[in-house]
Amino acid sequence: MNPFAYVRVTAVDEAIKAYANTPNSRFIGGGTNLLDLMKMGVETPSQLIDITRLPLTEITATANGVRIGALVSNTDAANHQLIRTRYPLLSQAILSGASQQLRNMATMGGNLLQRTRCSYFYDPTYAECNKRNPGSGCAARLGINRTHAILGASQHCIATHPSDMCVALAALETSVQVSGPRGNRTLPFHDFHRLPGATPEIDNNLHPGELIIALDLPASTAAKNSHYLKVRDRNSYAFALVSAAALVDLESDGTVRLVKLAWGGIAHKPWRANLAETLLTGHQLERSRIERAAEQELKNAHVTVQNAFKIKLAQRTMVRALMTAARKDTLG
Repeated sequence: MNPFAYVRVTAVDEAIKAYANTPNSRFIGGGTNLLDLMKMGVETPSQLIDITRLPLTEITATANGVRIGALVSNTDAANHQLIRTRYPLLSQAILSGASQQLRNMATMGGNLLQRTRCSYFYDPTYAECNKRNPGSGCAARLGINRTHAILGASQHCIATHPSDMCVALAALETSVQVSGPRGNRTLPFHDFHRLPGATPEIDNNLHPGELIIALDLPASTAAKNSHYLKVRDRNSYAFALVSAAALVDLESDGTVRLVKLAWGGIAHKPWRANLAETLLTGHQLERSRIERAAEQELKNAHVTVQNAFKIKLAQRTMVRALMTAARKDTLG
């Protein structure tokens, strides 16, 4: 691990100023991902800015939904009454990720900033990684890539985003509140993370020195009628091969009034299934229709010999997640 300076701040403006004074800084809350990357030599900040004393630890009801402070722990968010009752999808997704010890430390804002879990990215002995060394190539394309992306990837990177929580946040159409040198702004969740394109080293659309302040969950008629399903190689402590978040609001006759869908484990960012949503809205929610909608969403998938199974797995995962959410709707 490289030498670095450490500073503790107690106000948002102080944190932003500290970053401006030392641009090669990183904000640190729980540090559950950042410290791993520093130990491996992937991240080499010259300064860590400890933001754990900032007043960003509240979950509050708002006129338009619920606001979650960026420093709320994953555990506290998952178990909070407002989240469990109004947004059970988010609670399910958080509890599907990592271990209890990690959830106790990890923060809601930090979860958004997790970097991809590609083994070639995490191991600096592999020089060929465009995310770590731009322009060096992508070792995963011809290497071990069973867990890698099938949608939205590029010749420069085929890694996947690791978060379970972010898949739920994508389906819930969350807004991310940030503060930085240019002031405060709101990022819609679908604009927060980036697909790799030719610049896979850029994970998100935050400006340099910007700090996540809060997550805003909008009120939704479908939020309670939801389900998160994670498919993985073992029942715990494993990243998703494929996951699906589904929310649905049905008419009394079973016609889909509103549906929101997102996949995890198949792209560089949580994948919002907009086409599938359009194909399902206004129709009876039948298994065969969901299968066809998922198939259309996946029609542009690019696979390797090792991860081709993800197409059928993603389709089946969406079907099961949405049918489960629909049964909850039927039960009221």
